[in-house]
Amino acid sequence: MTVLILTTEEDVTADMVVLQLGRAGVPVVRLDPADLTNGVALSGEYVQGACRGHLSVGGRLVSMNGLRSIWVRRPGDAALRAGQPSAWLTEESAQALYGMLRCTGARWMNHPDAARRARHKPWQLRLAQLSGLAVPATLITTFPQAAREFAERFPDLVVKPVSGAHPQEPPRAVPTSRVAPDADFAAVAFGPTLLQRRIPKRADIRLTVVGERLLAARKPADPDGHPDDIDVRFAPSVSPWLPAEVPPRVAEAVLRYMKDAELAYGAFDFAEDSDGIWWFLECNQSGQFGFVEMDTGQPIAETIAMWLAGHGDHAASYVDGDRNTAS
Repeated sequence: MTVLILTTEEDVTADMVVLQLGRAGVPVVRLDPADLTNGVALSGEYVQGACRGHLSVGGRLVSMNGLRSIWVRRPGDAALRAGQPSAWLTEESAQALYGMLRCTGARWMNHPDAARRARHKPWQLRLAQLSGLAVPATLITTFPQAAREFAERFPDLVVKPVSGAHPQEPPRAVPTSRVAPDADFAAVAFGPTLLQRRIPKRADIRLTVVGERLLAARKPADPDGHPDDIDVRFAPSVSPWLPAEVPPRVAEAVLRYMKDAELAYGAFDFAEDSDGIWWFLECNQSGQFGFVEMDTGQPIAETIAMWLAGHGDHAASYVDGDRNTAS
């Protein structure tokens, strides 16, 4: 049985998992949907109640019915690099590829439906609340007056994008920034704005979840750092990421979140305050993990590889569009 990885050629994070699968002797096919009709071909047949599909990648023919699992890592837009690309060809190719893959018995990390839903920040915040995680007071609004009133209730705020990275090529990370005390919020009317109570943190937490396995890393904040250096991605570093224990209540809530979100993989970001409370910031359903593994030595790539190979502890997953339990 083969593992299919959908991602770009430049994805070095996926390389780490491919290496682990190779060491375990698990067959792997890696393709970027952007290469459809230009190095990648597909075929699906539905005759007399039977369904058969095949993929051709670099001249290698693979049966879709022989797929063990599908890792939707960082795929490009379908047929983006075709000889004559178009929005129509992209839609046709995406419908064909993902539609055929949905007909297989493979399990997903993560299923496209679950991944699409999980990207919505407002939905994340509500699910985190329902799961029992601590969530900072947050407002998403286009009403300037609502923003002003929120700032009166919570004077120390940060502003962050609702959707994540700016959609330029290559994507540009938009930092979380502190809101100035004299902000008038008039510009809120021109686009949805996410305001959130700033958590004075003593550490940043990255919790990587693979199936039912939780791998946490902690980066202490600089006690003498500037109060505006709040985004760990851009703030000066005083320590590498270090392995951390997950508080039992957080572990229980995170597993509940993963189950209700129907995710097999998630990268959670928390801010740890002076009382040791982990405040939920977001869950990226396809978040990077290489930087954490390099600092901590945690076997994240190996854990993902074993999940994809069907080894290790039981993990919830989609099979044929429905939740199932696979091992």
